[in-house]
Amino acid sequence: MYVKIYTDGAARGNPDGPGGYGAVLQYVDSKGQLHERELSRGYKKTTNNRMELMAAIVALEALNRPCQVELFSDSKYLVDAFNQHWIDSWLKKNWKRGKNQDVKNVDLWKRLLKAKEPHQVTFRWVKGHADNPLNERCDQLATSAADGSELYTDQGLDSTL
Repeated sequence: MYVKIYTDGAARGNPDGPGGYGAVLQYVDSKGQLHERELSRGYKKTTNNRMELMAAIVALEALNRPCQVELFSDSKYLVDAFNQHWIDSWLKKNWKRGKNQDVKNVDLWKRLLKAKEPHQVTFRWVKGHADNPLNERCDQLATSAADGSELYTDQGLDSTL
């Protein structure tokens, strides 16, 4: 199955304030009908990069069988980590980058690697929201999650999905 995933994360400009992520999965079933599944969740005390990673992780984890996936994100950092082979370098250096600096969010990078494992994933960067209405919807989902009353820490994620 071929799936398009559009993600967005929002730390709301304050690492100690509310943040959230949004993801939209779009696919065509065996009868040729288009389907969309929306995922959204709010968080406390986290950063924008964590939100972007969480959006990609939960979207990939929501797939119940191996798929060909095109993942669209406005996070250049997330997309470049795979397309520019930063992940490969980090793995070779035991999760170090540059001059022996620790890679941030290793727990989430490892989880993302595991989530994408059964799938064939292509990461695509989308500059802003131009020509991508679903990415705009993801931004709305992320904002809704950040503004919502359901705020969780990363540790509570698995039990809340």
